[in-house]
Amino acid sequence: MVQFNIKEREITIKIVYYGPALSGKTTNLQAVHSLVDSEHRGKMLMLDTQDDRTIFFDLLPLYFQAANDLSVKIKLFTVPGQVIHDSTRRVVLVGSDAVAFIADSQHGKQQENADSFNNLLVNLKLNGFQPGDVPVVIQFNKLDLPDTMSPEEIEASRKTSKHPVFPAIALQGRGVIKTLAGLLGLTWASLDRKHDLGSKFGLTRDVFLGHVFRTLKIDGPPG
Repeated sequence: MVQFNIKEREITIKIVYYGPALSGKTTNLQAVHSLVDSEHRGKMLMLDTQDDRTIFFDLLPLYFQAANDLSVKIKLFTVPGQVIHDSTRRVVLVGSDAVAFIADSQHGKQQENADSFNNLLVNLKLNGFQPGDVPVVIQFNKLDLPDTMSPEEIEASRKTSKHPVFPAIALQGRGVIKTLAGLLGLTWASLDRKHDLGSKFGLTRDVFLGHVFRTLKIDGPPG
């Protein structure tokens, strides 16, 4: 849940990267960290174990100043993908404002993707979220590998999905920023409905996304 610090005039937004083991969640955060100027990002924290690349979470704060000296802090987390760490995934999801679901685009990983997405829905419900409370985007990652989804298959998924879909090769940084920017656009809309960010804080859609696009070095809303 978004955090408001009125005294410090600071808003903190929590974004969680979810998905099956080794789908590229950590790689997405590493790419964002490398692509954003150091003045707009904090230190990236990472924990590795033998049985999964990320056992707890990665924390990547992005900072930028908005209207009326309002400071907006965006924290990016990942969750462990392996089934045995389900309780950890549920804990990391607590207070989430939005979720990027990172799917493995290899055809042999479809069941793992489906199981992980269903697990996301279950854990959101267990954390007290109702359907539609948390914006979600889907990224089909690892498109540089053999036997992955074709552009036509991704387009078909985009047309049938309830959530925006983004293709990506996170190892090369491709699609990473567009995924995050697309999710942040949905996040602002969700938070504005709940907290009236525009009227109460002067954080209109144009102000928020303008700063997001400049910070992430993109020209405008991602397609």
